Amino acid sequence: MADLFTQTASTQLYRMFLAVLFFHTSEFILAVSIHGRSKVSLSSLLISRGYLVAMAFSVLEYAFEIWMFPDLKEHWGISNLGLVMVLIGEIIRKLAIITAGQAFTHLIRTRHEEQHELVTHGVYGLVRHPSYSAFLIWAVGTQVMLCNPVSTVGFAAVVWRFFSKRIPYEEYYLRRFFGSNYLDYAKRTSSGVPFVK
Repeated sequence: MADLFTQTASTQLYRMFLAVLFFHTSEFILAVSIHGRSKVSLSSLLISRGYLVAMAFSVLEYAFEIWMFPDLKEHWGISNLGLVMVLIGEIIRKLAIITAGQAFTHLIRTRHEEQHELVTHGVYGLVRHPSYSAFLIWAVGTQVMLCNPVSTVGFAAVVWRFFSKRIPYEEYYLRRFFGSNYLDYAKRTSSGVPFVK
């Protein structure tokens, strides 16, 4: 376990924990500033038991691999690519939240509210669900940054599967709320998540 205290491990784990801390703290602060403290809880930020288990597994994978295969973690080009993915995912996600403003919520709306508008400008002009594609990039990036091959594949599969079910469900309500406007918007933009229409 002394391998967990090497310069490599210290740097890579520090980057990952800092990325996770910044992501969730800034997400909470943005949500509160947009919707007010009374409408935001930790559960509304979608930090689930499954998410916590996945993060714990990634740290266990890292510890095992740096102990058994320390050279695996010395691929700094790969680790730095992961850092770039984390930064890109973070920037796109926050741009999506800020651009949508009151229309952005972590929980899918099933009733149309007065302040809920169809946002099609900014990053939403490129893809329909920029916050989802950004989270996918960010989540996979945290594992690439750790040079965790198992968790990289696992995070990609689990996050993709989550959004492949969430997007059709959410879009059902968006079509009900915005009708032909949403259909036209959907025709000219992709979902932002690979292989999800």
